[in-house]
Amino acid sequence: MKTDNPDSEGVMEPQGISISEYNRLICAIHDGSFDDQALTRALDMVRQQFAANFVTLILRIPEVEDIGLMLVSGDIEAQGRVTRLTYHRRRTPFSNQPADKVFTQQDVLSASEWEASDYYQEYCLQQDVYHVMGADISTESEGTFRFRITRSKRAPAFDSNDKALCTLLLPHIRHALQVHNLIGRSESLGAIYADAINRLSVATILLTETGTVQKLNDYARQLLEHADGLKLVGDRLEASYPSDNKELQKRIKEAFEARARGEALSGEALSVTRPSGEVNLGIVLEAIPDAGWIDDKDQPTLLLYVRDAVNKSTVSSAAAKQLFDFTPAETALALELANGLSLEDAAESLGIMRNTARAHLRAIFSKTGVRRQAELVRVMLNSVVALSADVPGAVAGGSKALGPEHQLKPLKKGP
Repeated sequence: MKTDNPDSEGVMEPQGISISEYNRLICAIHDGSFDDQALTRALDMVRQQFAANFVTLILRIPEVEDIGLMLVSGDIEAQGRVTRLTYHRRRTPFSNQPADKVFTQQDVLSASEWEASDYYQEYCLQQDVYHVMGADISTESEGTFRFRITRSKRAPAFDSNDKALCTLLLPHIRHALQVHNLIGRSESLGAIYADAINRLSVATILLTETGTVQKLNDYARQLLEHADGLKLVGDRLEASYPSDNKELQKRIKEAFEARARGEALSGEALSVTRPSGEVNLGIVLEAIPDAGWIDDKDQPTLLLYVRDAVNKSTVSSAAAKQLFDFTPAETALALELANGLSLEDAAESLGIMRNTARAHLRAIFSKTGVRRQAELVRVMLNSVVALSADVPGAVAGGSKALGPEHQLKPLKKGP
């Protein structure tokens, strides 16, 4: 079998595997770049190819306790998911192996030394692990991954042919893990940005080149469900009134044409009247950069930001108190005012006298350095309190866990 992999130069070519089998194995490994399940399927194929009982990727070794972050293929409860498992880093005889070089337990220890070792007696023996082949896979920015393939004592030992095939797999596994981590970081950042947009009460709507709505964030979905100014007709976005809708479609068409010419959009906001009589919706269009070589009309090409000035803000009471040194009563009043209530309505909502509310407002003005209620609302909505929402279940002193509900969601669910 011939390969074009430069990392395989000087390595004995493995026997007993066809080009098609090797290609299928490599494709599975690279598919593992995209998610943990695909990576598990790749490990399953590696386990079958080597007739092994376990294939393990040690993604992160423990720094203090003997608990490492691993992905395991084999007959184990943690099969198929990234999980924390016992890893005896201080007791394993396979620590500090040369990077990117395949070894077996026979290369490190004699049979008697291996069988007498605490690592084998207390861990491997009970897992029916005897033959071990592996490598420490180095990366430029992701640290070192430990890759281990094991067999039972009843199975034959790993030979030079097994080591040759494993050596050819290493650069592909390295690349898949690097891409996997890059995608993971990108998704995490995307979730954080999407969550920030939700907290700021900004609807985001993605349109394809054909003008159909592809994805919405939670806020946009709620806004369109009310059909107050904007609505969905099938999978297309329309304004409630014909004159507004004519202008909206004109702006969308012009944005697509400008994007096709490689020109920047004007950036002018569009005002859409609401049948409820509430303050108009404001819309800004932004083109998504062309990927260049992708020709897919179902890909999102235009992003609409929609701001609803009427909807209640999700500003954090705790952040407001900490940022401005408000008292609890001042915080409550400031939040009501930020949500658009007049001083009189806010006093009624809070069940306090108007004179009390005015006294609180004077203290709020003093602490924020503003002189008018409109300026206070601007300060409240434009400060970090709008990004520090009180979230049930958030970890104290840390960021909250971000789930898929904070991301842009497809308009229609697939089968």
